[in-house]
Amino acid sequence: MRPASGHHYSAQTPTAARGNDWKVIRDLLPYLLEYKFRVAIALTCLVAAKVSNLGIPILMKQLIDTLNIKSDSAQVLLVVPTVLILAYGLLRISTSLFTELRESLFARVTQNAVRKVALKVFEHLHALALSFHLARQTGGVSRDIERGTRGIQSLISYSLYSILPTLIEFCLVLGYLAYAYDIWFAVITLVALVLYIAFTVVVTEWRSHFRRTMNEMDSKANQKAIDSLLNFETVKYFGNEAFEAGRYDQNLQRYQVAAVKSQKSLAVLNLGQQMIIAVGLVLVLWRSTLGVIDQTMTLGDLVLVNTLMIQLYIPLNFLGVIYREIKQALTDMDRMFSLLDTDKEVADIPNAKPLQIANHGRGPDVRFEHVSFHYDQKREILRDVSFNIPAGTITAVVGRSGAGKSTLARLLFRFYDVQSGQILIDGQNIIQVTQTSLRKAIGIVPQDTVLFNDTIGYNIAYGNPNASIEEIHEAARAAQIDGFIKRLPDGYDTQVGERGLKLSGGEKQRVAIARTLLKKPAMLIFDEATSALDSKTERAFQEELLGLAKNRTTLIIAHRLSTIIHADQILVMERGQIVERGTHAELLTANSHYTEMWQMQERAILD
Repeated sequence: MRPASGHHYSAQTPTAARGNDWKVIRDLLPYLLEYKFRVAIALTCLVAAKVSNLGIPILMKQLIDTLNIKSDSAQVLLVVPTVLILAYGLLRISTSLFTELRESLFARVTQNAVRKVALKVFEHLHALALSFHLARQTGGVSRDIERGTRGIQSLISYSLYSILPTLIEFCLVLGYLAYAYDIWFAVITLVALVLYIAFTVVVTEWRSHFRRTMNEMDSKANQKAIDSLLNFETVKYFGNEAFEAGRYDQNLQRYQVAAVKSQKSLAVLNLGQQMIIAVGLVLVLWRSTLGVIDQTMTLGDLVLVNTLMIQLYIPLNFLGVIYREIKQALTDMDRMFSLLDTDKEVADIPNAKPLQIANHGRGPDVRFEHVSFHYDQKREILRDVSFNIPAGTITAVVGRSGAGKSTLARLLFRFYDVQSGQILIDGQNIIQVTQTSLRKAIGIVPQDTVLFNDTIGYNIAYGNPNASIEEIHEAARAAQIDGFIKRLPDGYDTQVGERGLKLSGGEKQRVAIARTLLKKPAMLIFDEATSALDSKTERAFQEELLGLAKNRTTLIIAHRLSTIIHADQILVMERGQIVERGTHAELLTANSHYTEMWQMQERAILD
C-alpha cells in the first residue's frame, strides 16, 4: 500500500480543518456556475425586488404629503393620490413578483448543486480504500453527507434570500438618506448597523462552540444508535439493552447541556440586538421630529425615515440566527467536502489500461512474485510470498487463522497495494490496469456474507444487474439454493432483511455463491465459502465447483481440508509465508504441517 499523499478523513473528528470558509465557497461555486445565465437573471430579479421595495415607503411619503391639502384645492379630486395609490399597489406586486421569480429561477441551481455534490461524494466514498471503510463510523459519515447537502441549501437560501438582499437594501437606504436628507441620518443608520452587525458576529462566534458541541454529541449519539441497531442480535444475546441505552443517553445528556447553554446565550444576543436597534431608531426619530418642527421635513418625510429604518431592521432581527446558520452550513459543507479530499490510497495510475485476459475459455494465469505486505508497519502479514496459479487450475490455500490467507484475496482485488513485490495476471501487473476491469474479471465469495435489505432475487441479480430471469435461476441452481427459494411463499421475491438476517448462515452463503456465479468472472475466489454449509450441501457444491473450475482459474481459501482435496495445488501458510506446497497426496506423504492439520480435523470429526 503506497504512502498516503492526501488528506485523511477521520469519522471521529468532530470538525474538519481543511481551511477557511472561503475555501468551502470556492469548492461550491463551480456547481452553482453551471447555470450562469440563470444565476445572472436571478440576481437581476433580486436587485429589482429591492428597488421596488425601496420605492414603496417613498410613494407612501408622497401620498401623505399629497393628502395634506386644503378643501378648496383642485387636488381634492384625488387624481394625484389615486395615481400614487395605484403605483403603490404596483410596486407591492412588483416586489413579490421579482422575489418569486428569483426563488423560482434559483431553485434548479440549488438542487442541481446538491445532487451533483452528493453524487460526487457518494462515488468518492466507493472509490476509497478498504482501510477507510474499516475505520469509519457509518452513522457519522452518512450524517456528514446529510448535513453537508442540507448545508448547501441553507447557505444558498440564507445568503441569496436574506444576507444579499439585506446588503443591497442597506446600500440603497444609505444612499437615499444621504441624498435626500441631512447626512446625519445616513451616519446614524450606518453606525447603528455596523454596531449591530459587529455585536451579532462577536456574540454568535462565542455561541458557536455550544452549537459545535451539540452537533458533535448529535453525531456520536447517532453513531451509537446505528451501531447498536445494526448489532441488534448481539445486544440481545448478551442482554445489554440497558447498557446500550446508557451509552446513547450519555451523549444525549451532553447534547442537552450544550443546548441549554446555547439557548441562554441566544437570549443575551437578542437583548443586545434590540438595544442597538432601539437607540438607532430613537436618534433617527429625534432628528426627524426636529426637522418637522423647523419645517425642513414634512410629516411624510418623518414617516418615510421611520419606515425605512424599521424595514431595514426587520431582517436584521434574524441576523444572529442567519449568521449562525450560515457558519454552521459552511462547517457542515466543509466536513462533507473533506470527504472529497480524503486520499484514495489505492488509485488507478495515469493511462491505466483495461486488464486483458489471454484465454477467456480457461481463465487467467495468476502469479505472486516476492509479495510482502502489512496493514500496520508493526505487524507484517505476508513475507516474500511467491506462487503461481496456472490458467484453468484450482489452487487452495490453507493454514491457521492469521496466517495471511484472506489477505491474498484482498490483494488480488487490489483493495490494498503491496509494499514490495508484484501480482501479475496474464503477465500484467495489477497496479498498471484499471481497478474496474480487474474486479470485473474476478468473482469472490467472502467468508462473511452481507446481503442488501431487499429480495433474494435482487441479491442474486446483483452479480449482474442486466441478467435475465433464466440466468438468475441457473446461478441459483448451480449454488444449490434454487430448491430452497422455490419452497418459500414469495419465492425469489422473499425479503432477506437487514444484512440478510432473515436467512441462515448457509442460505446467505449460497446466495453469495449464486451472485458470484452470475457475474461469470474469469477467475473465482472462495474465501471460506463453504464454512456455513451443511455437509450434504457442501459435498454437492464441491462437485459443482469442479465443473465450474474447468473454465476458470480458481483460488480457494479453506479451513476444512476435506473441501480442497481435489485441488491441483495446495499451499500451506504459516505466519505470512508458504511453508508447504503440493497436491493433497503429496502433502500427506510429506508428513509435515499439512498432515498435522489433516489428522487434527479427522480427530475432531470422530470426536
